[in-house]
Amino acid sequence: MSGRLMRLYPAGYRAAHGAEIADTHRELTAGLRRVARWRADADLAAHAVRVRLGLDAAAPAGRLLACAAPFVLASGAVVGALELTRWYTALVVSPASASLLLLTLEPGWALHLLGSLLLCVGAVVALTGHRRAGVAAVVCGHLGTVALWPVVGEARGGGAVVPVLALLTALVLLAAPGDLPPEPDTVVAAGVVAGLGWLPVVAVGTGGFAVTTEYGAWPLLVLAGAGLALAVRRGSPGLYELGALLPASLPLAGRAYQDAWQEWPPVLGLLLMLPLALGCAAVVRGVRARRLP
Repeated sequence: MSGRLMRLYPAGYRAAHGAEIADTHRELTAGLRRVARWRADADLAAHAVRVRLGLDAAAPAGRLLACAAPFVLASGAVVGALELTRWYTALVVSPASASLLLLTLEPGWALHLLGSLLLCVGAVVALTGHRRAGVAAVVCGHLGTVALWPVVGEARGGGAVVPVLALLTALVLLAAPGDLPPEPDTVVAAGVVAGLGWLPVVAVGTGGFAVTTEYGAWPLLVLAGAGLALAVRRGSPGLYELGALLPASLPLAGRAYQDAWQEWPPVLGLLLMLPLALGCAAVVRGVRARRLP
């Protein structure tokens, strides 16, 4: 099996590292049960495809996706939490009893809510160190959005934008190299995005926060602020962080597109917050450089 899997690597890479990879894979899979061996083979095949596409941990694009992955997880968690909150609010304000509404919940909507829950729980699991299980749950949640959109899409404005962005988000997570753990400050910033991205949106109805969410602005603003804080802390000009935040904005852009009544101009205006915020990081870096003797 390993011989066939090794053919997935580019010829040059296979000539330089093929023997070492094959020997290591053979040692790691010796004595494993069939299911565990299949998983190891799948990991080897995924690594080979990443190397071929230039998305492995040694490639700049792979390192960028590894930096983006925590923010992509956090953005998905925000979208899932807002969807669950919307459903719970409708459940509470409905004159019918909660038990009746739960009993009459259509299977498609039940699966959709389960997918939203997977986005939240999976992000927490992945950001707390169990990346494989967490990412798998989040990917299933996004793919569930794609599969169930014919059922729930009409109630969310229809169109193909949201499922397409959900599919792209899942592909970003699958493409990110799993053997390159994110920096601790990146994980902390992503956790802040996951928490602050949805809490004020929920609390705005109580008057606790003076934030307008008519076009889904708040989650994207939190994402931009987290990128700015990360770039300033690292003394970066912000371009690397901008590249990491762009894929993370995909699920939030889909949510904003729903809230903007399927109009792109306000969504594109919101997305401009990302380069503007990280442009501020370049200004801060320039000011710091001038102050140095």
